[in-house]
Amino acid sequence: MDGSGVDVREKGANQQVSERRLFMQLQVWTGCPDGKPLVRAMERSRIEGVLYHDVKDPAGVALLAFHEDPAFFASTLRELLAAEPFASLRHRPELTMLGRTYASGFEPDLEDWLLARPRRTVLNPAWPWGIWYPLRRAGAFARLTPQEQGAIIREHGTMGRAYGDADLAHDVRLACHGLDIHDNDFVIGLVGRALHPLSHLVQAMRRTGQTSQYLESLGPFFVGHVLWQSPLR
Repeated sequence: MDGSGVDVREKGANQQVSERRLFMQLQVWTGCPDGKPLVRAMERSRIEGVLYHDVKDPAGVALLAFHEDPAFFASTLRELLAAEPFASLRHRPELTMLGRTYASGFEPDLEDWLLARPRRTVLNPAWPWGIWYPLRRAGAFARLTPQEQGAIIREHGTMGRAYGDADLAHDVRLACHGLDIHDNDFVIGLVGRALHPLSHLVQAMRRTGQTSQYLESLGPFFVGHVLWQSPLR
């Protein structure tokens, strides 16, 4: 907290606080009939990330990259993507997503939640399928009382945890306030062993109070299957 009284730290259970968080960005291209040169470029770069084949585009690929320092995206990653083999691909900016990990105040291990868990989730070789999408809450949600908001979020979270406990779907939740060209609030990543449970979770979530009453927009959706993952450090 600085002298202004504004506190931007992440807060977990038992008075945990942290200045650290993970920024994650998904970039998508088309015009890539062979992903092997991209794999070689990523291995040489030693950048943490995941390369996906775009399931809906036979020449489509995507890169999920992440770092604690957001300047990484404007420097090291920018240099990689401005060179071959990425430079000759056609970028699809409408599918770019950028967000940051955040805490809700109840996390028993705050730094694991903010930094380690997202890495374990997206870099797990047993979970090659991924669905990524942004969402924007309706303004009416902000006018609810904290108690009403909490009940809606708990309903949503309980359903997500049930899929995770069954090893059907595992989520990464990112805040993207002010970071998204379409003014979305969150970026969601769902990963797992198979695609159907991820789609089933999105379908099941449509019945929750948050999705059925308090979402203004959802998507676009990127659906990918892992081409390459960096080793978990």
